[in-house]
Formats: sequence, structure tokens, C-alpha cells
Amino acid sequence: MQNARGRRRATGPAPEPRPAEAIAADRPRDAQREARRKRRGAFRQVTDFASASGVGQKAGVALAATGLLLTVTVPATSPVLAAGGQQSGASASAAAPAAQPKVSAEAAAKIDFSRTSVSTTGDPDGKLKQLLSAQSASSISRSASLGSLGAPLSTMVKSSPFGYRVSPITGGAGEFHRGQDFAAQCGTSVLAAASGKVTFAGWHPYGGGNRVVIDHGNGLETTYNHLSSSSVQVGQKVTRGEVVALSGTTGASTGCHLHFEVMVNGDVVDPAGWL
Repeated sequence: MQNARGRRRATGPAPEPRPAEAIAADRPRDAQREARRKRRGAFRQVTDFASASGVGQKAGVALAATGLLLTVTVPATSPVLAAGGQQSGASASAAAPAAQPKVSAEAAAKIDFSRTSVSTTGDPDGKLKQLLSAQSASSISRSASLGSLGAPLSTMVKSSPFGYRVSPITGGAGEFHRGQDFAAQCGTSVLAAASGKVTFAGWHPYGGGNRVVIDHGNGLETTYNHLSSSSVQVGQKVTRGEVVALSGTTGASTGCHLHFEVMVNGDVVDPAGWL
């Protein structure tokens, strides 16, 4: 029945909904589907390969759109090759790993791996040796020498600096201080600033008291003064950081400390340029 507005009005109860029918039979397959897949063009082949190999579908579309011919070599274990069936002889040989030569030796054989000497900033003795072997110590710039010598004490507390000062003994002005003083209690271990050979170990007649001198080669020497005692002898080779003496207050000294000097070709220089 239709009302005035054009809508149909139900004249009875709604019919029962039809039950869903279970379709047991398989839907007929498209007979031309496989043929179309075999006839897919170069554009589709490139995008499919890019998607399967992990390059990405968008990248594959971009490559295919440019019209470029891509030659891709992937390992034999790649899932793309595993799913792609048999390969041609050329592609199979390209993907195969190169044969490695076999190396054999006796069980007791000793193998020597010779290599050239390498020095880095982490090897301060190597850095210093390289500097001194390339040129005389007097021609080394401050920027190159800075940090090439190690600390002569485990705790470095500067007191009287290198250069002209007021004498702590006489009180007179204009005295030239030949090294750098570091405050240290008597008996503190004094360390070699770098590897070298001991050229002097004894009493210094010009105010240094007990003194040790180490020659580092090519004109570079370090001296350790006012020592209470020394544990090295002339001609002995020492390494960087090795204990060579104990600090003291012998000679022209007003208290326990270490007077440290750096000499280049016999002339004292500011130790701050080497430490």
C-alpha cells in the first residue's frame, strides 16, 4: 500500500530473512590468470623484484619508470633466487662465492706477522721517539712537544715556575729559576718523564743536591733535583713512569719539593712546553 508521500507501507509482518547458504564447491578459477601472469611486462617484473628483494615497491616503480636495465647479483641463499626457480649459467656463476686458497702448516710451525712501527697519541713514548728521530729537539715546536713528556709525580702541584723570580734563599730579585718546582712531601716517588738512559746520579755541586739526569736522545734531557735518595745508576735504562728517586730537600732548598728541568742541547727550557 502506498501513502500520499510515495512511501510503501507494510501491510503485514516482515518476511523471514533467508538463511545464509554455505558454498562448499570451489569457485571456478580464471582460466586466463596464469597466462596473464606469464605475459606481465618489464615494468611489473621490476616492481615485483624490488618488492621481493627488500628494495621497496616505490623504489622499484621509480626504477622501472626511468627505463633503466638493472643487473642485480644477490647471494645464492636469497629467497628471491630460491623462489625464482632455475638460474642461467651466467647468473649462477656470478652469485657463487669466489674460491679461497687453502693454507696449510705444520702443527708446531711459528708464523710471524711482520708490521711497521705505528705510533699514536695513545703512545706518548712512540710520539716522543718519532719527534726526536725526525729532527733535533731544539727545532721541535711547542705545539708538537706539548704532552710528549709524562708527569714526574703522581700528583702535580706547581709552586715556583720557570724563569726569573725572587730568590727564596737570598731574597734578591732577578734570579733565574732553571726549572719548575712541584710541591711534594719528602719521600714521594719521583717518576721518569719518558724512556731513556741515566747519565748522572749523584750530588750536584751547584745547588741541585741529589740529582738524576736522564737522556732521552737527540738532545733532550730531563733532570730531577733536591732528592732525598735515588734508585738508579749511570748507564741504566729506564722507562716512562718508572720510579727513579724519592723527593727531598737536599742542596739549595727551603723545603721538601721536586725541582724538575728540561734541557735541549744543554740549555734549559720551560718544562710547561713539554708536559
